[in-house]
Amino acid sequence: MAHSAQRLLTGIKPTGAIHVGNYFGAMRQIITLLEEYDSYVFIADYHALNQVQNAEEMQSNVLEITKAYLAVGLDPEKITLFRQSDVPVHTELTWIFNTITPMATLELAHAYKDALANGRASNVGLFDYPVLMAADILLYDAAIVPVGSDQRQHVEIAREIGRKFNNSFGETFVLPKEVIQDATGIVPGTDGRKMSKSYNNTIGLFDTEAATTKACMSIVTDSKGATEPKDPETCNVFALHKLFSTDSLADIESRYRAGTISYKESKEMLAANINAYFAPIRAKKVELDQNPEYVLQVLKDGKEKAMVRANAKMAQVRKLCGFN
Repeated sequence: MAHSAQRLLTGIKPTGAIHVGNYFGAMRQIITLLEEYDSYVFIADYHALNQVQNAEEMQSNVLEITKAYLAVGLDPEKITLFRQSDVPVHTELTWIFNTITPMATLELAHAYKDALANGRASNVGLFDYPVLMAADILLYDAAIVPVGSDQRQHVEIAREIGRKFNNSFGETFVLPKEVIQDATGIVPGTDGRKMSKSYNNTIGLFDTEAATTKACMSIVTDSKGATEPKDPETCNVFALHKLFSTDSLADIESRYRAGTISYKESKEMLAANINAYFAPIRAKKVELDQNPEYVLQVLKDGKEKAMVRANAKMAQVRKLCGFN
């Protein structure tokens, strides 16, 4: 039972393997937040189609991200978890919103402007991304939308579209408020940049212990020797110790400054602590891998719950537009 009458909605794009940066940057905070609201979580496969255009890869990504969120603690008995494409009215509402959304609004959207500025090919899907996101949110009368700071603008656009529809056709949609999920800050990758699949610098959330150790041993450091003092504040390894070695962090910092720890030892300690930290989550993931019927049933149950609310809202919209 949710602790608040307010509804929360968040989407997760299935574009690849989950890594440590995803966990600390979004997953952990979202799982905690979901318990406080009437929460809807959808796997945003329509959005992912901008990057993933292979059926087998898409199917695999959807199932893997579903299992990932179940493994880290999402409870499908308390939260509605569903696949976006299982609820077709998301795209129907997007078209209706397209007819009231100014081109100038979308031309100012960050993702589209960034693609143009960097000479990347863009398509209508990228250009129209904020309108589909508005439909995702407004279909469920979501009052709360947890997003990263880079997605704030999309929630603002959703409010603008919802307000314009309400003014043109009659009071219909709840206008959402964003909750910014940046408390943990940037999780560094093995090269010191922000951990990201696009940089190929990730430590996988569900990697084997051996793969985790190998990734940790590849973390970039300076060339200081084992007995030389080291600066913990500029060390990529120590930055990850802050997340995984909290019980021994003061001792590790002291040894860094005294020059009594090598980078090799520090990396080995980090790998052991990461493997210990994620052991229960990884064990749960193995259970889910062995029970695909349960994972599919979770998505089926979520689809049925989501469609009740989405179809009711869409019936109201059709009537107001003269489509009934």
